[in-house]
Amino acid sequence: MTDDTYTPPEVWTWDAESGGTFASTNRPIAGATHDKDLPVGEHPFQLYSMGTPNGVKVTVMFEELLAAGHDAEYDAWLIRIGDGDQFGSGFVEVNPNSKIPAMVDRSGPEPINVFESGSILIHLAEKFGAFLPASGPQRAEVMNWLMWQMGSAPYLGGGFGHFYAYAPEKYEYPINRFAMETKRQLDVLDKRLADRPYIAGQEYSIADMAIWPWYGNLALGRQYNAGTFLSVHEYKNVVAWAEKILDRPTVQRGRMVNRTFGEPHEQLLERHDASDFETKTQDKVGDKG
Repeated sequence: MTDDTYTPPEVWTWDAESGGTFASTNRPIAGATHDKDLPVGEHPFQLYSMGTPNGVKVTVMFEELLAAGHDAEYDAWLIRIGDGDQFGSGFVEVNPNSKIPAMVDRSGPEPINVFESGSILIHLAEKFGAFLPASGPQRAEVMNWLMWQMGSAPYLGGGFGHFYAYAPEKYEYPINRFAMETKRQLDVLDKRLADRPYIAGQEYSIADMAIWPWYGNLALGRQYNAGTFLSVHEYKNVVAWAEKILDRPTVQRGRMVNRTFGEPHEQLLERHDASDFETKTQDKVGDKG
């Protein structure tokens, strides 16, 4: 443990230089910083996002809906959060909270703004009657686990991920605190998956789509380069489930959309047509993308 201690001041003030890797994406006030309209494509659904775990939830959902034969064509526009695109006036109008993903459903007589990844998943599932039971115990179970993810992942991302991978300095206490909680959450999932193929039971659902980008990637050793540190191999049921989800072509496509990191052939900065996966990945368009 470090001998250094921090004594909070009587009144907190914001230091923009103290935020670490993602300092430019955070500030203590809401609202737009600049005027910028959002682009609008030709499809019924306009998604404004980036290929973070929360963004991947929604692009996987769209690809699943399309593969199942639903009329769910969408335009996926890249919001570069490191550049502050989420603080443009058009984005703030759709999502006053300035976080990705945000969506405008233009399939009806009036556009509907939908933000928060869980809310978008529910909206699409109910609209198409897919990946969420209409009623009864099975619906409740899917909703339980969707809400579990929404409540738990901040401890993984904003807690463990931030202090382990992104904070400007490493501190033992917060890393230990959030590593403990992350491993507890992995154990919750591992026990849950011991006797069922999917998170909410026998059927693949929006609960799996929500949990996989966070905990599936973590179990596969791809999140924060923390697989060894967290001994993710111990959670055999989670690893098997994560591999099974990754094998879905819909998931492989969904994780490419609005992705700005990784291998160029896995990056599709914008998605406007199914053919874009074959013709517009970064290995094919390079700087033109």
